[in-house]
Amino acid sequence: MKRLLSIELEKLWKNRASKVLVITYFVLLTLIALLASVNFSIIGIDFRLADLGIFNFPFIWHANTWLASILKIFLAIVIVSMMANEYTYGTLKQNLIDGLSKKEFVLSKVLTVSLFALVSTLFIFIMTLILGYSFSSYTETSIVFTDLQYIVAYFIKLIAFFSFCLFLGVWVKRSAFAIGFILLWFIGEQVIQGLLYKFVFETRQALNQVAQFFPMESMSNLIKEPISRFQLYKTIENQIGGQASIKDYDVHWYQIAIVIFWTAFFIYMSYRILKKRDL
Repeated sequence: MKRLLSIELEKLWKNRASKVLVITYFVLLTLIALLASVNFSIIGIDFRLADLGIFNFPFIWHANTWLASILKIFLAIVIVSMMANEYTYGTLKQNLIDGLSKKEFVLSKVLTVSLFALVSTLFIFIMTLILGYSFSSYTETSIVFTDLQYIVAYFIKLIAFFSFCLFLGVWVKRSAFAIGFILLWFIGEQVIQGLLYKFVFETRQALNQVAQFFPMESMSNLIKEPISRFQLYKTIENQIGGQASIKDYDVHWYQIAIVIFWTAFFIYMSYRILKKRDL
């Protein structure tokens, strides 16, 4: 496995575009930390995000993993390009000639995306601890590590999404088309949900019971938006006569199981396509 991973990392290191995207990704993740100390001024009112309680434990685990998951598209481009370049530059055929089996080739890609997910998760974990201990009003150990479920969900979500990107890279063979297909797939799921809600299901809850099995939707459900969970949001909503919405923000085992299924499916299909394809 170490040999397979070193081969892939060497390819990535020699690709300038990939290096720029990876560096950009981690720089943008670091900007989340910088936002904590920046003073904002809106209609003459000065405030810092850190002073609003956004970086309080345990809420910060939810907020940071959700924000970080938005930026995963940068690594997605790297993964899609990584696969597309195998066809463009003929390195895939050369690897097979040199004795690498198609199974080992796919395994090398899976190891690479897993490494991306692991490093990103460790980065978010460390950054969240630093931010939390720097700005949180609550630093008791029992509170600090309450919501670590979001770190686990973040790791699983990244592997699933990157496996999806790998599958598209193998199937489509062109990075631009593969990235476009990710967008089309997302839009397609939303359109299907809209049609089901209009013609099949009478309630949103009934629709969600089915939509949770869609690939992109299942990944999204692992870490739901944290904005409505934030106490300040609820306070404002109550002050204007509304009522804070009741929403399930927890990470459930069946949601993880669905995402793991899609992860295995995309990896398997990547291998099947490559195995049958005449290179």
